[in-house]
Amino acid sequence: MATRARPPLVLLLCLCLASCLSSAIGGVSAAGSGYRTTAFLVDEEGRRLRAELAAVAGAGGGSTAAYGDDVQRLDVYASLETDSRLHVRIADADGPRWEVPQDVIPRPSPEFFLQTSRPGRPVLSTATSDLTFAIHASSPFRFAVSRRSTGDVLFDTSPNLVFKDRYLELTSSLPPPGRASLYGLGEQTKRTFRLQRNDTFTLWNSDIAAGNVDLNLYGSHPFYMDVRSGGGGAAHGVLLLNSNGMDVIYGGSYVTYKVIGGVLDFYFFAGPSPLAVVDQYTQLIGRPAPMPYWSFGFHQCRWGYKNVSDLEGVVAGYAKARIPLDVMWTDIDYMDAFKDFTLDPANFPADRLRPFVDRLHRNGQKYVVIIDPGISVNATYGTFIRAIKEDIFLKWNGSNYLGVVWPGNVSFPDFLNPRAAEFWAREIAAFRRTLPVDGLWIDMNEISNFVDPPPLNALDDPPYRIDNSGVRRPINNKTVPASAVHYGGVAEYDAHNLFGFLEARATHDALLRDTGRRPFVLSRSTFVGSGRYTAHWTGDNFATWDDLRYSINTMLSFGLFGIPMIGADICGFGGNTTEELCSRWIQLGAFYPFSRDHSAIGTVRRELYLWESVARSARKALGLRYRLLPYLYTLMYEAHTTGAPIARPLFFSYPGDVATYGIDRQFLLGRGVLVSPVLEPGATTVTAYFPAGRWFSLYDFSLAVATKTGKRVTLPAPADTVNVHVAGGNILPLQQPALTSSRVRQSVVHLLVALAEDGTATGDLFLDDGESPEMVGARSRWSQIKFSGATESGGSVVRVRSHVVHDSYAPSRTMVIAKVVLMGLRSPAPPKGFAVYANGVQVNASTAVDGGGGGNPEKGALGVAHVGGLSLVVGQEFDLKVVMTY
Repeated sequence: MATRARPPLVLLLCLCLASCLSSAIGGVSAAGSGYRTTAFLVDEEGRRLRAELAAVAGAGGGSTAAYGDDVQRLDVYASLETDSRLHVRIADADGPRWEVPQDVIPRPSPEFFLQTSRPGRPVLSTATSDLTFAIHASSPFRFAVSRRSTGDVLFDTSPNLVFKDRYLELTSSLPPPGRASLYGLGEQTKRTFRLQRNDTFTLWNSDIAAGNVDLNLYGSHPFYMDVRSGGGGAAHGVLLLNSNGMDVIYGGSYVTYKVIGGVLDFYFFAGPSPLAVVDQYTQLIGRPAPMPYWSFGFHQCRWGYKNVSDLEGVVAGYAKARIPLDVMWTDIDYMDAFKDFTLDPANFPADRLRPFVDRLHRNGQKYVVIIDPGISVNATYGTFIRAIKEDIFLKWNGSNYLGVVWPGNVSFPDFLNPRAAEFWAREIAAFRRTLPVDGLWIDMNEISNFVDPPPLNALDDPPYRIDNSGVRRPINNKTVPASAVHYGGVAEYDAHNLFGFLEARATHDALLRDTGRRPFVLSRSTFVGSGRYTAHWTGDNFATWDDLRYSINTMLSFGLFGIPMIGADICGFGGNTTEELCSRWIQLGAFYPFSRDHSAIGTVRRELYLWESVARSARKALGLRYRLLPYLYTLMYEAHTTGAPIARPLFFSYPGDVATYGIDRQFLLGRGVLVSPVLEPGATTVTAYFPAGRWFSLYDFSLAVATKTGKRVTLPAPADTVNVHVAGGNILPLQQPALTSSRVRQSVVHLLVALAEDGTATGDLFLDDGESPEMVGARSRWSQIKFSGATESGGSVVRVRSHVVHDSYAPSRTMVIAKVVLMGLRSPAPPKGFAVYANGVQVNASTAVDGGGGGNPEKGALGVAHVGGLSLVVGQEFDLKVVMTY
């Protein structure tokens, strides 16, 4: 292919008169002497900049030797792609290098050849953007990103830029400890949600059990959010879009990237609110896929179910115990000799398993099975025969790479090959003719390998060893060799961290094509943007109280990563759980966005009905979850359209309250439902932090806390109860609890109106059929209703109104709101009477009043009014007026 000639630059020479400066964060790296700016261009609008860099000669006059020779010339391209997103890309000026493919993350291509330019400084700044970019005047090359409105420096690189063939290094300073709180970077199991000083985050997807803390796990997400104290808690985000292995070192006052390939491709997101950051981030990487309604029900799985009778017994056990169950799962036990797309003829034969699945479907329940990427090398195995014919396997040393996983010798589909996705779709479609599964669970896709491949060439042993598994183990260990070759000549060295993403995309697209319905995929391995195709679980955790606590941190991190459908194995996967641990875990796990009980073969069974105390906890916690399903599903709509996490840290709703920045033992569902679980054995109370405002119990609707400033409160935590509260100012749509989500959908709606101190509240409800491929769009049928509430006449009148934003989902016109609960009514005494008006017409509604603040002067006399006997059509706008007489 002919290359376009590079037009001559209008050189605006940066006279670098100063010698190389040391910075406060360590000066020039031993791995390189940095680069000097030789020229730059800025476009006339001040939105795009290009600079040329040249390597600074080392002490001996040449390139520094550590980790290889310096790339001699670099191109820097900076662009304000939107008013809230800045792109800064540093790449080899003399030739292409591996970058994350455009079809993985579709994005604007860098425009190096600016047609017009203006003289001036190497700065990007516009009146409409709060982000500014500037190249420092001193040499070696450095750049800074600042917030224009406040002058706050968000990212400020040191002079130690290193750019070699297989080693790149860049460091940015951070404000003094306490000013910046960082979150994200993963996937790792962490003891805290907020990043801790002197921690290393290694990104190299690995089959390492999630019960191990501080090690690189299944996914790679080189993204962090930085929340600054002061100024209302302004937040911004930073992404390094690079799929190569790397170490990211957070030193408290700095962050350093050490990357073993690719380019330095940074994106900065202006925020300034945490919700705005994830909105801007998912605008780039892709919005989270809508999940089917049924997936918000409860799921049961185990590795080690013996046969179909075992599955039938589990489903019957849940029904007998009156514990909700929406989805039954099966691990690799169902397969014939662990081969994908097969059934064990003795224990899970089609003539037994298919009728079981049909019965689940008749009862409104679903069935999901696992598949692994490794295809058994077996000359009598149809899937293998077809794969060989299509030539879709990963190559190594001139032939199909041979690994070892559960079936024995296997080869792995190369999902960079377009034919592999077609092959995968055909195999899934054929399997579903035998067994109509409702979703697919894709595991072992880091890629996991039971053998350590020997090195073939230099790619298998890069000059810089990332901290793989915490001991800098070779990058080939327990995975496929880095020297393996993908379609188009792409090295596994570069594409390793993409495999789970690519398999998830192929599986999602295959299910969509075969069913015509919204796919459900659960993937262990993920990358930037995986949320467009898949849910995620935290992996192989352990049945310990520590793992119970740590699950909150991972859940909140994946909300930042654009994968809101996230949960941990309830009661723990590995090791033997205990009755108390399992009871407390379902109290927490009932409020994971993805709620599944799963355990390992050889451990004690832990279905929720096996212990009566656990069953009581499950009925109570899952009963509340199922009542909240309309609210959770509305949060899925919000996640799909704005990227907002379903489970959120408290600072998302209270960014100005610095006390929320370190809270990771509680979390919010949406903006205002606060979950405060018990996380230690033997506890009968829990100390929870409540930000300023009113907080009402979601069990009895009583006012639990009213505070002008945030404070910690010790709450009773009986053995069968988790504390869940709603903040004043929120309206929650609820339905009636049932044993399946399909039955919940058929029930009447109740509105919980939790009035804030100023007497107002708002809320939303999203409705559709729960399975159409598009959640919103021209071909989908959906309804969105906004609710508002306010007090009038000194609090003796409460009005609740609805506004129908969109209404093309027909059942919204038959679904009714039968009851409205008003919380936070301020009155000196219970009302003597009520008059209820719907759209100006008095209606014969039933009313009841609960007591107020229990004599607590801080809480005040705040009562609860239950207004029942209503028949307000959800899909029609209404104005409900409740008049109280005293």
